[in-house]
Amino acid sequence: MAAGGGPPFAPHSALRAQHSNMSIRVSNLRLPVEEPEANLPTHLARALGVTPPDIGPWRVVRKALDVRDKRHLRFVYNFEVDLPGDAQQTVALAAARPHALAQIEWHDEPPFAMPQAGVSPLPERPVVVGSGPGGLVCAYFLAKHGYRPIVLERGTRVNDRIRDVQRFDTGGAFHPESNYLFGEGGAGTFSDGKLTCRSTGPDVMRVLELFAECKGQQAGKPSILYYHRPHLGSNRLPAVVKAIRQKIEHYGGEVRFLTRVEDLILEGSQLKGVMTSSGFLPTSVVVLATGHSARDTFAMLADRRVPMTPKPFQFGVRVEHPQAVVNEVQFGPGHEAYEEILGNADYSLIARGSHDLFTFCMCAGGHVIPSVSAEGYFCTNGMSLSKRDSPFANSGLVVTIPVEAFEGTDILAGVRLQERYERKAFELGRSEYRAPVQRARDFLGGRVSTGVPASSYPRGVVSCDLREVLPAVVVEALRRGLPQMDRRWHGRFLSDAVLAGPETRGSSPIRIDRDSESRESPGVPGLYPVGEGAGYAGGIVSAAVDGLRTAKAVVAKYAPIRG
Repeated sequence: MAAGGGPPFAPHSALRAQHSNMSIRVSNLRLPVEEPEANLPTHLARALGVTPPDIGPWRVVRKALDVRDKRHLRFVYNFEVDLPGDAQQTVALAAARPHALAQIEWHDEPPFAMPQAGVSPLPERPVVVGSGPGGLVCAYFLAKHGYRPIVLERGTRVNDRIRDVQRFDTGGAFHPESNYLFGEGGAGTFSDGKLTCRSTGPDVMRVLELFAECKGQQAGKPSILYYHRPHLGSNRLPAVVKAIRQKIEHYGGEVRFLTRVEDLILEGSQLKGVMTSSGFLPTSVVVLATGHSARDTFAMLADRRVPMTPKPFQFGVRVEHPQAVVNEVQFGPGHEAYEEILGNADYSLIARGSHDLFTFCMCAGGHVIPSVSAEGYFCTNGMSLSKRDSPFANSGLVVTIPVEAFEGTDILAGVRLQERYERKAFELGRSEYRAPVQRARDFLGGRVSTGVPASSYPRGVVSCDLREVLPAVVVEALRRGLPQMDRRWHGRFLSDAVLAGPETRGSSPIRIDRDSESRESPGVPGLYPVGEGAGYAGGIVSAAVDGLRTAKAVVAKYAPIRG
């Protein structure tokens, strides 16, 4: 159904065939946040210069919050509308008005489609390595179209993983294969559940539809299909992950847990299979979706001379504020009323310099967590539950580290840079996975904070000088950037801010090379690098879309597996 209770929205190509309708895009329609979505048809018709019965099926494409005018917070809507032929002239006149209520343009975008299946036979089932968003979505589309993929996941099922993470948070032992980064769902399962994506189009919409189908949509919440910052929450993502896995199995795929890929088996450049912790598995197609923290896999690929390239990556700290401060800054004097409508506020900031400092993965009403994938190392990340009801807000505050700052020239130099500071952070945290922290004002003043600042971090914090766990380029960006952000918030950013660090896993320091057309490794035909760990994505949705597009490439080349 269309948003706001309108008529069903069918693919616009089908509607034009039936009714000679024209699909249009209506952008930048601004409405008060108090305005019910049930009234959207009236406002949409007014912007088009017609009456509500004159418009055909429609849908919301995007809904974003504009907080620039604190006296009048507004939602900004974009719509797609199918327009009967007899209304097109009226709409054309409305679009030409100098003070139009919205931007109106004709729109023609092909619907989502999978390619026709190829003809090359597959002697063995394709293997997908990793069950993060890239791997799961790739495996889902392969399974649905008859390719019976085998998914290999080094970690545990998501329900077991939840118990292991909860045990660790309350002071228990670290599990090297079942933690915040490894296990069913990948790192995204415990990274707040944001479904933002910079790109648009049919592939993005199809991925969001899949998430919505798999328990990703919740009654009373803004639709993940169009809200500008759709948020599931780390407590709802496990159900989505499990549902996608069950669909893979329903269509003939298989998911094997606690099965770590240890080597690629090659004859010359020909891929013959993978050696796993459970033995050899023959295959000529491997989708490599291991995530950005499978450092042992990076080392194995380097040994096998799989073409890879060092790439810039994000490094910084996590900054934490009382959520009440963020609400006051973002919503203004009427923040209590807006909180009732909108919930807790988020934010996005950037400070310009020789190396820009910017916020990343902001978690309203959230928690700072230990983003740890190996014993003896420490780094931070953030998450929030679906209600976003923690009294704290946190965000990554990061710099893009250029390759020339890696302190080495080989493929794994960026990984070693991460490890160097993560080992130091573990030591500063008393080798107990406590978080090294420092008040932002004390960081700028070059002094260790007195006492232990309040924090959402579950295993406890230790006051220290964070310069010990940050490269010089990050220290300089923070020194220059924090005062800029404080000015943007009129003196409210620094006063209550606590920094925890380091934040090292925002993106991969390595790109596994691939051909832009075939999506295969140029050195190993049949090897398909995918997602954030391969260097081609930056979040749940973009990784999932990358997995979908690789599934399309495999489908277009190979025939389905029968039997």
